[in-house]
Amino acid sequence: MAYYGNLALRPERVEERERREQPAVRRDPVKSKAVRRRTIPIGEKLLYLAAVAAVVFVASFVIFRYAQIYQINGEVQEKNRAIELATEQSKELQKEVERLSDPERFTAWASEKGLVPIAGNEIKAAAGNDANAVAMNR
Repeated sequence: MAYYGNLALRPERVEERERREQPAVRRDPVKSKAVRRRTIPIGEKLLYLAAVAAVVFVASFVIFRYAQIYQINGEVQEKNRAIELATEQSKELQKEVERLSDPERFTAWASEKGLVPIAGNEIKAAAGNDANAVAMNR
């Protein structure tokens, strides 16, 4: 009979038949040895522990440095905003100084208070170079 992968058609081998016919040997449970798996040596365990501790230390150090960089970056941005605000205020104050320093403004203010300009009497400094030079009316 031809065997094409169907177990129902496969003829039994003689060895299998003989093994089935032999009585099973009983073993005493007390005499049997329990199979123990080998454990990892203590030195190797310590080496693994040291490697894991080193990885954790390096990772925590890197994370700590990134946190510091993030904090410093925030402080830099805050300082830049403060500088921009101070620059804007400085520009506004400079415009105010220019507006208040305008000679026409002084003339208008003096006119409002009733002061009149003196025509023809200009005051000039004397032509001396010494420290006690006096301004004279000409």
